[in-house]
Amino acid sequence: MPHHKLRAYQLALDLLSAVKNAEIRDGKLRDQAMRAAKSAALNIAEAAGRVSPADRARVFAIARGEAMEAAAAVEIAVMSADCEPSAFDACLPIADELLAVLTGLCR
Repeated sequence: MPHHKLRAYQLALDLLSAVKNAEIRDGKLRDQAMRAAKSAALNIAEAAGRVSPADRARVFAIARGEAMEAAAAVEIAVMSADCEPSAFDACLPIADELLAVLTGLCR
């Protein structure tokens, strides 16, 4: 599958794992974080299947926004005492690298 060749897809799966491992106690925030992380990975896979460069860039940009939302949700969970601070420490480097890769793919 084309998306398996993308570093962005592997990073998105790593981000999904980090969000899951954060064990956010607020159920609504946990659901939102998980949905955003899943959506980032799914949008990367979708973009890899697009033919038009403009369409690919648009879907990669959506994935970028979803990845940012997932990371922000973990940060908010830490600030609200809904998960351990180490959860964001684990999430941040993955999110940073994913955002950098997706920014390049959006161009």
